[in-house]
Amino acid sequence: MKIIFRNLARNTTADTLLALFQNHGRVQSCTVVMDPLTGGSKGFGFANMPVPGEAKAAIRALNGMEVDGSRIRVKKAVEVEKKAASPVESQPEAENAAESTAAQAAGEKRRVKKDGTPLGPRKTRTFRRKQGD
Repeated sequence: MKIIFRNLARNTTADTLLALFQNHGRVQSCTVVMDPLTGGSKGFGFANMPVPGEAKAAIRALNGMEVDGSRIRVKKAVEVEKKAASPVESQPEAENAAESTAAQAAGEKRRVKKDGTPLGPRKTRTFRRKQGD
């Protein structure tokens, strides 16, 4: 069972958390998510425990515990589903390539709405002069 822990102190290490989780059962892995720019902790991480009963016991015991001066929150991690392909993405590649080359030949950039549907042709703008000038 995958477990997420949040609200970690920035100086908390994976080894510290691994020791806490090992008190409640077997742990396959324990990682703290690090910021690639600063190299410091982002304040959350994950642990994998193969036995669901041990994982639930660890969640109950560690949720709300103070670690390195910070009260951590521990719960079961939920898998996030990837978004379904929009209608434009599901079209065959050949159609997309033909449309994009036609737009490039006309010197236009392909315009699409936020939901991925294409916009119609761009209307020319006309400006009227004020009467009396």
